[in-house]
Amino acid sequence: MAIIDLIEFPNEGTGDIVRRVPEVGSGEFRLGSQLVVRESQRAVFFRDGKALDVFGPGRHTLSTNNIPLLTGLIGLPFGGRSPFTAEVYFVSMREFTDMKWGSAQPIVFRDTELGMIRLRAFGTYSMRVSDPQLLVSQVVGARGSYTTASIEDFLRSVIIQEFTDILADVQTSILDLASMAKEVGDATRAALADDFKRYGFDLTSFQVQAITPPEEVQRRIDERSGMAALGDMDQYIKFRTAEGIGDAANNPGGTGEGLGLGAGMGMGAAMAGAIGDAFRGNQQGQGQQQGQQQAATQSCPSCQATIPANSRFCPECGTNLQGVTCPKCQAQNQPGAKFCNNCGEALRS
Repeated sequence: MAIIDLIEFPNEGTGDIVRRVPEVGSGEFRLGSQLVVRESQRAVFFRDGKALDVFGPGRHTLSTNNIPLLTGLIGLPFGGRSPFTAEVYFVSMREFTDMKWGSAQPIVFRDTELGMIRLRAFGTYSMRVSDPQLLVSQVVGARGSYTTASIEDFLRSVIIQEFTDILADVQTSILDLASMAKEVGDATRAALADDFKRYGFDLTSFQVQAITPPEEVQRRIDERSGMAALGDMDQYIKFRTAEGIGDAANNPGGTGEGLGLGAGMGMGAAMAGAIGDAFRGNQQGQGQQQGQQQAATQSCPSCQATIPANSRFCPECGTNLQGVTCPKCQAQNQPGAKFCNNCGEALRS
């Protein structure tokens, strides 16, 4: 086991929260070794599994002066210069931004307008380490490294629990919930403050990016808003019918632009057929009425007056309307005829 005289961790990764030196096993540090801590770091010094001190930024010399609990080591028969086994945990103090959270399972929400619906929510948050020694002791333990990926799932479950409680107290509709995203986010951040502090973190920011219902609920909301936008349904049907007929006229040889066009064309054809049937029926009715009116009257052959069709004599001039029999050949002639249409005999009406 090599003796370490310079203890530092210069190559900190994007997601590194804690990194132990050495990463595996215990290190042998000589009294007088140099500990270098950068501005964005704190160093927690452990001996025999116990945290002895927390070092801030700068260069530190490991001695019995700055680590009083090491005084007992001086009695070892190594002239005060022998190595001793220990570990140093470098903790990143920078702010970890763009951390993701979201609901893996839908959250049941009591909507004031739509009733019970399921929602999904997601967003981002930022945090930083507030208590390095607490974090190492309670969370990291003896691990060689600890990153944001190591704790992200756990923090996400803590966030969802508090977020669900906050959402249950919101008495509104999903239609208005989007405008309350900031208020819901601020309330959730306040509720999470103690949870994060319990593990040595400060929650510096919390954002709710979206709260969305399932796809089927979104379709119902879209249908509802579409109906409200239409206003007069009768005018809309007429518009869609004319639109479908126009599309069919512009594309007589095509197969249509999908189900919507086909439905529009079918509706247009059906309505056009209904209108044509009604028009033809109206014409036939008028013709029959006119025929009945014509059949119910006739013109007098003598005075041309319009008289009932079944009259035997004209009520205007008294002309016999039953016809005239020829006295010579007994042929039947039209009423008012002066000569027989068969033999030419003069007739008397």
